[in-house]
Formats: sequence, C-alpha cells, structure tokens
Amino acid sequence: MDKLDMQSPNLVNQNFEKLAELFPNCVTEGADGKAIDFDLLKQEVNHAVVEGNKERYRLEWPGKREAIVTANLPITKTLRPVREDSVDFDNTENIYIEGDNLEVLKLLQQSYLGRVKMIYIDPPYNTGNDFVYKDNFSKDANTELLESGQKDESNNRLKANPETSGRYHSDWLSMIYPRLKLARNLLKDDGAIFISINDSEIANLRKLCDEVFGDDKFIACFVWKTRQASGKQIALSNSSQEHDYILCYGRTLNGIARDSTTYTNPDNDPRGIWAKHPLDVGSTKEERPNCFYDLVDPATNIRYPANPNRVWAFAPTSMAKLLEEGKIIFHPEGKTRPGLKKFFNELKTDSKPISTWLDRETFGIGFNTEGTKIVNELFDGEKFFDYPKPVSLIQLLIEQASDSDDLVLDFFSGSGTTAQAVWKSAEETGVSRKFILVQLPEQLSEDSSASKAGFKNICDIGKERIRRAGKKTIEAMGSKIDCGFRVFRLDESNMQDVYYSPQDYDQSKMDMFTDNVKLDRTADDLLAQVMLDWGLPLSLKIESIKISGKTVFKVADNSLYASFDQGLDEAFAKEIAKDKPLRVVFRDSGFKDNSAKTNVKQLLKQLSPETEMKVV
Repeated sequence: MDKLDMQSPNLVNQNFEKLAELFPNCVTEGADGKAIDFDLLKQEVNHAVVEGNKERYRLEWPGKREAIVTANLPITKTLRPVREDSVDFDNTENIYIEGDNLEVLKLLQQSYLGRVKMIYIDPPYNTGNDFVYKDNFSKDANTELLESGQKDESNNRLKANPETSGRYHSDWLSMIYPRLKLARNLLKDDGAIFISINDSEIANLRKLCDEVFGDDKFIACFVWKTRQASGKQIALSNSSQEHDYILCYGRTLNGIARDSTTYTNPDNDPRGIWAKHPLDVGSTKEERPNCFYDLVDPATNIRYPANPNRVWAFAPTSMAKLLEEGKIIFHPEGKTRPGLKKFFNELKTDSKPISTWLDRETFGIGFNTEGTKIVNELFDGEKFFDYPKPVSLIQLLIEQASDSDDLVLDFFSGSGTTAQAVWKSAEETGVSRKFILVQLPEQLSEDSSASKAGFKNICDIGKERIRRAGKKTIEAMGSKIDCGFRVFRLDESNMQDVYYSPQDYDQSKMDMFTDNVKLDRTADDLLAQVMLDWGLPLSLKIESIKISGKTVFKVADNSLYASFDQGLDEAFAKEIAKDKPLRVVFRDSGFKDNSAKTNVKQLLKQLSPETEMKVV
C-alpha cells in the first residue's frame, strides 16, 4: 500500500535528478550510492579547459554553503488549521500562517510551485539593532537551541546582529538566502518579487538576487520617500536617511497608470483630450542640421525663426504632415513658441514605468507615519505596532505586478499590511486578489501596550488587524469580496516518529504504534498535511459529507476524497468509486481488517481505475 511522504520535498534529490537528466555522463558512484562528478560537470558548462579552481564573479560569504544546505534539507513538520482564529474558514481563499517562514516555505513547495504572481517581503533590515533568524534544523531540543543562541529565554528563534559582530553581513545573508531560493520556486514565470531594504544591505542584496533570480530578471530598484522631515543623520556626513529601496525582480510590470487630468479638449477636437508638448528639442544645428529651419504658421504667416541651440523635433517633411493633421499649436499673435498636440488616446500605453517614487502627490504613497496611523485607527487609537509599511505603498506594488484572482505572498507579514492593501485595491479598482501571509509568532515584551491589551505575539496583532480591515472593506463593498482568511499554525508532524523511520524500532515494540497518528491530532490536521504532501493548495474548497456512515472530506469537488474514520470496508469503497475521485486517502489503521484493506484497493482499481489511493 503506497504511503504519503508527509514531509516537504527533498530538494537535494530533485536537484540531483535534474542534473542527471541534463548531464547523464556526470553521474558516478560513491560510497553512499550515486553521485555527481563535479569536476566533470564543471567542464560540461565551460567552453575552455578547466584545470582547477579559478577566480569567478559571484557573491561569497562565510556560511553560504551551509545556507544552501539549509534551503535543501527536508522537514517533517506540518501546518495545522486554527478554525477559531479564522474568518469564514470554509469559503475563503486567503491564508494566514503562523511559523518560521523558512520552514513554511518548504511546506508550500509542492502546493504552490509556480502559482504565486507576486511576492512582497519586508525582511529585518541589518542595522545592528534588528534581529536575524537563526536556522539550524539538525537540532530540535529547546535546550540545544538555547545553548546555541537560536532561542532566547522567551522562546524567540531570533538573534541580535550587532555591527561589532565579525559576521555582521554574513549572518544576514545566510538568513535571507535560503528563503529567497525557496520563494523563487513559488513564483509564476511572469511573476515578480519586491523586497524592501535600506542602505545597509542594498548592495549585497542586489548581488544575491542576481544569483537567485538571474541578473536578466532585474526590473528596477525603486526609491521611495519614507518620511517628511530629515531622518537620522549618518555619522561623519551631512546627510540623513529619509528614503528606502524596493528591489524588484521578474519579467515585467504593469507600470504606473498615466495621469489624464492634465489632458483637456478646449477646442472640442474629435480626436479627444490632448496636452501641449514642446515642439523643439535640446539639440544644436550642428547636431541635427536637417531640423534647423524657420517654421511658418499657415493661418497667420507668422514666422518662427530657427533656434541654433534648440532645433525643431521634426524634419521638414514630418513637420508638414503634422501641420496638415492640425497637430501644431500656434499662438494667434505669435507670443509663444509653437507646441505639439499630443492626444491621450495616441499614447503607446496607458501606463508609464517610473522607478523613483519621491513625489508623494504624484503616486499617492504615504510616509511610514501613514502606516502607523492606519493601524492605530483600526485599533481605536492604540499603538500596538511600530512603523508598519504604508498601505498605499504595498497597494501600488500589488497593482504594478498582479491582476484579477492572482495570488500575492508576503512571508515577513508583520502587522498584516499586505492583506489590507489587497482589499484596499479591490475597493478602489474592483480587482480582487488572494493572499498568503506568513509571520513568525515573535513574543511581545510584557510591558508593551499590546501585551497589556491581551496580545501574546505579533501574529495575534496581525490577525486582529486583518479582521478589522476586512470588516471595513465589507462595509464599503458588501459581500462582493472575500474578506476571510484561513489560519494555519506550523507544528510538528501529525505522524508518530515510527511513520518516518520504522527501521529504528524493535519489532517487539511495534504494538505500541497500532495507530501511527499522534493522539492529539484531528481529521482537519491530517487533511491539511495530506493536501500539502499531495501538492494541493490550502485554499481549495473543502466539504464534509457522509458515505456509508463515514465522514469524508471532499476537496475541490473530486480532486481529493479523504476519510480518517475507522472500520472502512468494501461497501464503503464501492460508494466512493461511484464519484470517481482523482485521489483518495485513508488512515493505514482505518480499515476494518487486513482483508478489507486489500479489497478496498482492488475494488478502487477495478471500479475507478483513474483514482490514485494512498494511506497515512
């Protein structure tokens, strides 16, 4: 009987298979089985003879190899549904996940491979006062994590990164690198990722993203103004920090919508609204001699002499055609230089690419204070979160890189700004999107106002902020938009250890594990892990029905039928087969007896041959 793996994909094995397929002659044998001959592989991807280690252009730091291993190591953890914290769990397609984002990204690899249109993250800046995640999954005991500095006394899996550290940049790079490698797998081919960052790591992050996503995928380094007044003065210089960057990698963006308010139609031109543009350019007569000539208004015969330092934008033949089409604007008395009539509907696109977002009025982007104000208003004036990003900023990014029904991912979600930005965009544009938010449940200090208000960690604040933002959106739009979200919490696997390594247990002790599922786990828990293992999105519609007296979960109609009840028999299999589901899964211990287990499998093969059956 086939069993589900119930663990994240083994990316090392997948990478091996990809290389073996591309370079079968580089597959060799070693003490532990098949291996890649990397010396031969180097030669396969090089036009010159490779004679040994050579200098190369790439970003290196102490710990990079460990970071690659960290990204590829499989885990056996799972995501457990938390219905009591969710809003409209059974119908929503939005997801909120509590847990370390590196582990969560591993669990999402199969279900969301190539499904995410846009990723936005605001990772901890490496300023010396911020924290970086410490990733070491070879040790699970809390005592070991404490001893190694991976957890503090409050159980936070974070570590300060002071500038005096000898691994100041390396630790930050080792934190972000595996997360970006895993995130890349989730992006659609035409997707884009945005990463907020400041001056402390912008140079390193740019090189890192060139390596992870490819330098040909670099779109822009956006600059936006974070504050109105001068920021913190940089030591030994007369400058201040009042801007941040947003690195963007992908293939293309929608662009900023062009402003049509500057276009009018005072002369009722049937071609529509237009704006006056300069008719000359900053070139000299020596540079463009064919554009150096006098221009005459055919209606008044007023002559506009050639300017040797700013010649006309068009040669005489082209200018004559524009005059014939009525696209040259002359002052009736010749008091101003002629202009060009540019019609809005003749613009090549209705959007324009801009990488500097310093003009707050043009782009409608608020300062960081806007983000704080919006959160405070949602919580009735209470300040529970420091410096969240402005909703208007994230909304602009969302509209730049995604369209209707696209999926937006934020795995450093903080207070949940991205969720509110998705809904705010729907309010203003009518375009609905879905989101997945991931946040580590960092503990709050006991003396914080949020802690005194009853919040235990950042996730508690984020979930409540999203609930309140959803209510505001529903008030504005009614039921036309999905303002719910399913909450999942990262946890140890639902399966007993014996499920993964039965060879480690003596046969005499196997009777202790008549059921390889942990006693405190529910059918909801098992279903979520099965969906992840089978590569099904967590947002799929789930229905609970009865078949032959047994509870069966229907996922996305007939995509998956799952029953974790006991006493499954042949009659049950015959009823299931009538619906011809694509996949079915049962508990290994859920069959009436061993004979029923064999017969159920054979009946499904006979009555519904397209159905794939597995057990947990």
